[in-house]
Amino acid sequence: MPSQHHSGLPPSILVSSHDLARLEALLDSPAFNKHPAATALSDELGRARVVPPDQIPGDVVTMYSRIDCEDELHGERHTLTLVYPHEADVQHGRISVLAPVGSALLGLSVGQSIDWRTPDGRDLRLRVTAVHDQHALADDL
Repeated sequence: MPSQHHSGLPPSILVSSHDLARLEALLDSPAFNKHPAATALSDELGRARVVPPDQIPGDVVTMYSRIDCEDELHGERHTLTLVYPHEADVQHGRISVLAPVGSALLGLSVGQSIDWRTPDGRDLRLRVTAVHDQHALADDL
């Protein structure tokens, strides 16, 4: 299910030029260029407003952000970290940017929400409530 604000229109998103370059390289790599989720991520990147890393506000979801979000339909709260596919570990809340929810969260700001369907068919409306450690891991790479 495409990421959408509950109004039906995709929310506006910001992506840093650093994240864009790394994500485009990922999408161009033989391991991922035919991945089923590559098109969704490419679409998200295509509609993003790209800015230098130092111009990304602290409340925007970037790669390696730790995100607090709330499912507005069920009242459940989640803490997730957005990572590259080889670092994903769902048991520890490390969500791949190639997972549908990962590509949908990229570039959202606190207060924005997306509608998302889980692999088991459950509908969620995830609202970003906080963004932490936005660049903590990215600086180490």
